[in-house]
Amino acid sequence: MLSTVNAGPRLDRLPISRFHRRILWLIGGGMFLDSFDIYLAGGVLGALTRSGWSTMQLNAAFLSSTFIGMLVGAFTAGMLGDAKGRKFTYQFNLAIFGLASIAGAVAPNMTWLIVCRFFMGLGLGAEIVVGYGSVGEFIPPAVRGKWSAYLSLITNSALFFSTFLGYLIIPTIGWRAMFAIVGVGALGVWVIRKKMPESPRWLESKGRYDEAEAILRAAEAESAQGQPLAPIVESARIATRPTTLVELFKGAQLRRTLLSVCVQIGVNVVIYGFIVWVPTFLMKQGLAMASSLGYTTLMSLGGPAGALLGVLIADRVGRRNGLIAVAAIAAVVGWLYGHSTSFEMATLLGFCLFTLTYLMVALGVATYIPELFATENRMRANGIAGCAGRITGILAPQLVVVMYAAGGVKDVLSVIVGVLIVMALVLAVFGIETNQRSLEEIAPEPEPQTDAALARSSLPR
Repeated sequence: MLSTVNAGPRLDRLPISRFHRRILWLIGGGMFLDSFDIYLAGGVLGALTRSGWSTMQLNAAFLSSTFIGMLVGAFTAGMLGDAKGRKFTYQFNLAIFGLASIAGAVAPNMTWLIVCRFFMGLGLGAEIVVGYGSVGEFIPPAVRGKWSAYLSLITNSALFFSTFLGYLIIPTIGWRAMFAIVGVGALGVWVIRKKMPESPRWLESKGRYDEAEAILRAAEAESAQGQPLAPIVESARIATRPTTLVELFKGAQLRRTLLSVCVQIGVNVVIYGFIVWVPTFLMKQGLAMASSLGYTTLMSLGGPAGALLGVLIADRVGRRNGLIAVAAIAAVVGWLYGHSTSFEMATLLGFCLFTLTYLMVALGVATYIPELFATENRMRANGIAGCAGRITGILAPQLVVVMYAAGGVKDVLSVIVGVLIVMALVLAVFGIETNQRSLEEIAPEPEPQTDAALARSSLPR
């Protein structure tokens, strides 16, 4: 029986290979469908309203059930991910998401669809937490930011595909086909992803050394391709200790938890306070609906552009420094957008703000937040931060309505600019740089009482 496997150092020394690419695409497949399902809501609800199948009030209930489901899903996935494992949680939430989507495709009425949407939301919220939280556990430190940004690029490219397929399918085949595509796709990924390995880091944190060793040996053989591997660089060992949610709000971990929450709030304020409102803002400023959607489509290209920019710079400028710089630039661009005098200038500035926002997603949500925590608490922490993001997504649109009524787009952008400045200041004062460091090196030191618990848990039983 093994007593340790050095999972972190052994994974960190591996050259990038087919093993890593397979992990990326297995996680990315579910993340893509997750994002696709979120973005299809606009086209589907529009079709339901036009056909008389739904009303504005029922549409609002549909959106609310989505957010409530995602909030519950994010928290639940965090708890399950640390307790039962990354692979179990992937499969569990993907099965719920896929089956609920198929049930939604055959919904006999809007009430049924709203209930199905809640269960879709459970899977949607969980997938984001587990996907972004897990990919970095397999990737070496030198390129961890780049590969996390790749995952963000795969995820956010769904905006274009969802919009384009909705344009082709909804008017001809109908809205049910959109849910069917997502449901069948999710179950297909569920079958393929059964072959995905569990995180050796998590297995080691649970004392399941033999299972971790088997996965590590297979990964080393596939990555080495007959060549000698680099020597193992020793780092802090993964602790096999009991952990609780309360630990995230004590000692050194409290600082990291608040940092994570701050990043999630900042990013989601921009997404749900500006990006989802762009077509409405343009129409309120006198642009026709078709032209408004056209300008918005051009701006939305900033989504994949921001993620791609994250691929290029994540491991060069670092996460903390990158987020501070991007938040500051986004604040300036947001202010300029609020004072733009033409639709052409608004489109250009809107594209820049889209790009900067999804660059913050790549650097912050996809990369920085999961890096801040130890393996045994990573999913819980990601889930807590994700819950803060979901609550922001619920409240931000209400704030937009109030601010827009008071002073128009300028007042809305003023709030967003203020939030971005606060986020940059918090990161500058309290942020921790994680670039090019192993996850074990970044992990916070356990509290003294946790050490005592660890000693007790290691006694013979």
